[in-house]
Amino acid sequence: MEKMGDTIPVRSGEELNVNRLEAFLQENIVEVPNERLEVQQFSIGYSNLTYQLKIGEWEAVLRRPPLGPVAPKAHDMNREHHILSSIHPYYQAAPEPILFSDDDSIVGAPFFLMERKHGIVIDSEFPKGIVPTVEKCRQLSNIMVNQLADLHSIPYEKTGLAEISKPEGFMERQVRGWISRYERAKTEEIKEVGPLIAYLQTNIPHYSQTSIIHYDYKINNAMFNHNVSEMVGLFDWEMATVGDPLADLGVAMSYWTEESDPEMVKVGLGQASITTLDGFMSRDEFIQAYATKSGLDVSNMDFYRTFGYFKLAVILQQIYYRYELAQTKDGRFAKLGQMVNSLITHAAQVAAKEA
Repeated sequence: MEKMGDTIPVRSGEELNVNRLEAFLQENIVEVPNERLEVQQFSIGYSNLTYQLKIGEWEAVLRRPPLGPVAPKAHDMNREHHILSSIHPYYQAAPEPILFSDDDSIVGAPFFLMERKHGIVIDSEFPKGIVPTVEKCRQLSNIMVNQLADLHSIPYEKTGLAEISKPEGFMERQVRGWISRYERAKTEEIKEVGPLIAYLQTNIPHYSQTSIIHYDYKINNAMFNHNVSEMVGLFDWEMATVGDPLADLGVAMSYWTEESDPEMVKVGLGQASITTLDGFMSRDEFIQAYATKSGLDVSNMDFYRTFGYFKLAVILQQIYYRYELAQTKDGRFAKLGQMVNSLITHAAQVAAKEA
């Protein structure tokens, strides 16, 4: 699952017990007695820890929860493994899972292994050798739209996800659940939160469609072939479920930044996304292209966009809460509080325009 810059040496404090893991792999998966296990870490990401494993020609990706206490029901490795097992036969961009283990003695937490895909993952800039032309940016936009619509078109009833689906009342549960998560992880008072929560509670759509949703769909969770003409991988299925496809689209739009967005919304997590470059669809263009591809009514997207910004703010607030309590020492998290504030303010502004 190579990303920009591919892998890095494992960060201090996030090391795995290589000898124990190697013994587990040799016993359960691969037998290469004359080769040793090599471990590298994928650098992008704020949530689960993801590693590249290699023994000789064999390779895989290992995912485990972050260090320290985590939010209830979050970072469920068995659930993510089950989701990939259900989706991969219908959606080839989803990595093929290899195994799940709940033996904490191997890497310190439950974990799962999945196939190691190869290609490029683009975040804030194109890799060397690819010129970011207007045409290339438009092509990437279309790929992202089409792949999301294709995911939503999979008949979830035929997959293993039917057993964990509760279509009735999905958005009510989501709004209630993410408000509750925010309240548990709150570290300061933000004046826009009250009106924003009131808007979300009083404007929940009475009807929603049902499909498989990724729920963390963004360009740096995707992998493309080397001429950026095809998506060959889609990662981070931790939040995937069966629910309202427009909620998935709204979350995707919370990541799809534009040049005119507030500065902190664009760069709060680092450099601005490539979606701010000329040629990329605007959010409105993306939404309309999705409507054309999927046939769904997108007239209520302001609500879903507002919810998407709030959901992202809560995710970052949960991480920042752990940082404030010194449950994680990753310096990248120090400014997440500012990003949360900016996202909530921006969400409240979107809601105010709709109200």
